[in-house]
Amino acid sequence: MTKEVLVTISGLQFSPETESESVELITSGSYYKKNGKHYIIYDEVNEGFSETTRNIIKLNDDFMDITRRGVSNVHMMFEKNRKNVTYYYTPYGSLLIGIDAKSVDVQETENDIDVKVNYELEVNYEHMADCCITMNIKSKDAGDFRITGAE
Repeated sequence: MTKEVLVTISGLQFSPETESESVELITSGSYYKKNGKHYIIYDEVNEGFSETTRNIIKLNDDFMDITRRGVSNVHMMFEKNRKNVTYYYTPYGSLLIGIDAKSVDVQETENDIDVKVNYELEVNYEHMADCCITMNIKSKDAGDFRITGAE
């Protein structure tokens, strides 16, 4: 894997009260591996704000850790069969969120990393949605970019 990467992230929320909602982001970022963990760093532009949000994703075979700093601030841990609770700070106030990861699957090849995480999302201890995040981190020199989608 090279230092310069293309990051594709798709998310899907399933809620009984509302229709399924999907979000997709494709951006460039940087990658490195340290102590057996993958690190992916990218900046995200937030609509309506001049400040960007720096995202740091840390992965290994059974967990994903996301830190966001900027317009929104949060440190989210996705560990299989473990519930993690944290505050999500936004310009409009803070939310107490719970993340109960049901599965964390990380597949690595020479030029890319595929990630799929299924989890339950709670806000203020109330179940909000069942969610799925899929990611593809691909070396920029690989040449055969593909876009993955939430399933």
